[in-house]
Amino acid sequence: MAIVRLPFAPSEASPRPAPSGTNVRALDDARPDEDLMQIGDLARESGKTVRAIHLYEELELLQPAARSKGRFRLYGRDALTRIRWIGKLQEMGFSLSDIQTVVREWGHQTSAPVSMEKMSSVYKTKLLETRENIRRLQELEHELEASLRYLDTCDVCDPARLLSACSCCDLHDRAAEVPDLVAGFRAK
Repeated sequence: MAIVRLPFAPSEASPRPAPSGTNVRALDDARPDEDLMQIGDLARESGKTVRAIHLYEELELLQPAARSKGRFRLYGRDALTRIRWIGKLQEMGFSLSDIQTVVREWGHQTSAPVSMEKMSSVYKTKLLETRENIRRLQELEHELEASLRYLDTCDVCDPARLLSACSCCDLHDRAAEVPDLVAGFRAK
């Protein structure tokens, strides 16, 4: 199975994106050993909708490798890699507009080391942000665990007890700090 190289490398990109379909080969020009798929197959394999793939094309984030004789878009295996890349960038918080900017800037670079340094810088920044998010989520996890431990005692409380009496529960150690997630809903 051959992999089709889509024209995304910096040396192949033009300063201005080409109109849709300009870099797309006719199926007759494709090598016989190329593994090409139609948009529905690409959508199924990538887990994206056909509409999402069309949007990626409209934003010039993706383009077909060739067209069939019936003018259907055909994609190589690299399209799956590109779609996964787009998805991962979106998971990191990039909008499609941000990704468009990255692709455009990538296409304007003439030096591979400069391009790689720019991407490295973007990824380093995202890694720091991700680590900070993980730290905050771990704090929230600990707060939730402490709140659940605290609330586990409530199931042995007298069912006739009024909710307003929860502000002075005798089932908990009075010296123990009440988690904010519990204290917040008890506060008036």
